[in-house]
Amino acid sequence: MATVNYSVPEDVKEAFNATFRGRNKSAVIARLMREAVENERRDVRRAQAMEALMERRDRRSALTSANVRRARDTLREGAG
Repeated sequence: MATVNYSVPEDVKEAFNATFRGRNKSAVIARLMREAVENERRDVRRAQAMEALMERRDRRSALTSANVRRARDTLREGAG
């Protein structure tokens, strides 16, 4: 088990101690750190996915009005 040392504002320390009074604070901190790591990893994956989508979007050719009209007509013919 590793030991970490972080400085936090006094009001945060007091609120934490009051909120988690009688509990294993090391276990609470470890859980919060795991959640923070997972949240950050998820945020990074989300940002990478958005970047990939935007790059694909930039590489695609724009639809013309004629393309949209043709697709709409094709769908209407299939529905009828």
